[in-house]
Amino acid sequence: MAKKVKAELDLTTEQKIKEAASRVFTKKGYGNARTRDIAEEAGINLALLNYYFRSKEKLFDIIMAERIEKLFGVLAPLLYDEGTTLEEKLQNITDNYITMLTEHPDLPIFVLSEIRNNPDKLADRLQARKHMTQSVFVRQLMEKRKDISPFHFLMNLLGMALFPFIAKPVLQPIIGSENNYNAMMEQRRVLIPKWIKMMLEEV
Repeated sequence: MAKKVKAELDLTTEQKIKEAASRVFTKKGYGNARTRDIAEEAGINLALLNYYFRSKEKLFDIIMAERIEKLFGVLAPLLYDEGTTLEEKLQNITDNYITMLTEHPDLPIFVLSEIRNNPDKLADRLQARKHMTQSVFVRQLMEKRKDISPFHFLMNLLGMALFPFIAKPVLQPIIGSENNYNAMMEQRRVLIPKWIKMMLEEV
């Protein structure tokens, strides 16, 4: 029984540290964040933080891996789904991103702020080249519009889903309340696939 309680406490403390570190890294970036800042944010002493995570680098790598998986992990299964049409994939990708980003609005800023520092490492971790060249989604895009690189459509799709959350601090005061902003994001579930389909049509 005591071991179970300790395991639950360890899990709670570890998660508390990771959540605090995520907030500090998002606000200050990796270079300016200190382990002391993270310990203070988590409400623990520095020795306890070092007990769970031996270095700032190790803590950051763990959080970054989790955030990348959350931000881009929803994409891979949809890209390779042989059982859905291109139009269904457009809707599924949009739905998944709007839902995930509404629940975790800090994710894009946290991940994208670090892309500039380690672009090669991030590309390898995401298996970006494989997804961009071998996925069913890219093949379907190429079949639909042989005259245009499929990367244009993929960049537009991700940009339209991600940008409103990256720019939320600027956009929300213009749009109004949090409820108004969320309502607009819900509208984008319908609008983004329509816009991409219009781009895919021959003119």
